[in-house]
Amino acid sequence: MTKRFENKVVAITGGSDGIGLATAKLFAIEGAHVYITGRRQELLDDAVKEIGHGAVGVQGDVTNSADVARLYERIQRDHQRVDVVFANAGIYEVISLDAIEDKHFDSTFNANVKGVVFTVQKALPLMAAGSTVVLNGSIAGSKGLPGQSLYNASKAAVRSFARSWTNDLKERGIRVNVVSPGGTETRLIRSYLDSQPEVEEALNKSVPLGRLGEPNEIARAVLFLASNESSFIAGHELFVDGGAAAV
Repeated sequence: MTKRFENKVVAITGGSDGIGLATAKLFAIEGAHVYITGRRQELLDDAVKEIGHGAVGVQGDVTNSADVARLYERIQRDHQRVDVVFANAGIYEVISLDAIEDKHFDSTFNANVKGVVFTVQKALPLMAAGSTVVLNGSIAGSKGLPGQSLYNASKAAVRSFARSWTNDLKERGIRVNVVSPGGTETRLIRSYLDSQPEVEEALNKSVPLGRLGEPNEIARAVLFLASNESSFIAGHELFVDGGAAAV
């Protein structure tokens, strides 16, 4: 195993489960000082043990900017810098257009859009030239998947942030990119698919490679975008979806 992130400081929101946890484990194996957030303390504690390598968990909700600030206050005390930010936390909700209420709009956009804004903004004072930001998008941001227009739109906003922030931060030498998974075998999606077996069958058929992705497959793409191996890639959206968006 390489050590591309030896002594780098990495902040991952939503790092106690799914793609966030898989990514945190890979960063830690490659030598990073890993900090993760999660809303539930028990799940967060379990994740820190699973990650090992001195990982630190800071309980918080990305929809609360004070919680996000507390993450970076802890990192500042420990290291005075952040080298990589993976803005991963978000929610997935299937809700048809005629059923959308204020609460659905607020919960989706607070988690998937507002949370991303403040995760990146509040890291900036600790970031120097050569630092990287990876945003967790989705192929849903480029497609009109039925019954989830709020989610689709929230991920389209994430894609737009990468373009805008690449220009905003170019003078500071900070790169911003998006990793956009397709359907991925996480607890969040599994709980939905188990109740809708016909949806899972249709989803698998829509993917040229014929299956859901694994969290580690997304995590490896995140590490690539965060590393010097992608040093001339900026404002880009990397689909990790078995070909679903392209074919």
